[in-house]
Amino acid sequence: MKENKYDDEQFFKKYSEMDRSLKGLQGAGEWPALEKLLPDFEHKRVLDLGCGYGWHCIYAAQHHADQVIGIDLSEKMLAVARSKTPYEQVSYQRESMEDFAFADASFDIVLSSLAFHYVKDFDALAAKISRVLSKDGILIFSCEHPLFTAEGKQDWYYDEDGSILHFPVDNYFIEGERKAIFLGEEVTKYHKTLTTYLNTLLNHGFELLNIVEPKPSDEMLESVAGMKDELRRPMMLIVKARKK
Repeated sequence: MKENKYDDEQFFKKYSEMDRSLKGLQGAGEWPALEKLLPDFEHKRVLDLGCGYGWHCIYAAQHHADQVIGIDLSEKMLAVARSKTPYEQVSYQRESMEDFAFADASFDIVLSSLAFHYVKDFDALAAKISRVLSKDGILIFSCEHPLFTAEGKQDWYYDEDGSILHFPVDNYFIEGERKAIFLGEEVTKYHKTLTTYLNTLLNHGFELLNIVEPKPSDEMLESVAGMKDELRRPMMLIVKARKK
């Protein structure tokens, strides 16, 4: 089975205390940028890969999607998602993103939030997404930015007084496994270059529509301590593409 850190009791407790867990979409720093790019969900069939607490599934249902399926490997995540979801057109199943099996052209929209950096073989995943999307179907996803995943530890360099000096970027073109520290725990992620993300989509019949490196909102810059340092390097990447 793929790494399932989120079912670890201590790790899940830490995750449940994050703003994006407590406040939902409004607690996610990338949400204002992502929401602007979301397609029309009305009467659409939607697949959410790495659905977590189900916030995006709920949003799709609220915007009149006909069917929404959320996939996640963590049973703890899915238990929360099910408890928060009152919509009968939404269902959840425990499965890794790489292992889902649906018929060709089963969905009109595939979305994923901050999950693809956990996927080792993005080429295989993109091929499956292309297969299950209908003609002109939309793929929209956020992931950790390749500059953020390159060096591995995903932490700043500090001076002797603990002040931030800069963010390290190293081994950018050496793709593959990284051992990152997230919520004080070691987590396995997979670094991929920007070229790999984009060309893989092009190679599987997608047309690129939008590429966004989201920045914190003005409100977050003013209200959240340390948020201004997030202007010093990109942390996330959002891509929207259409199946040709």
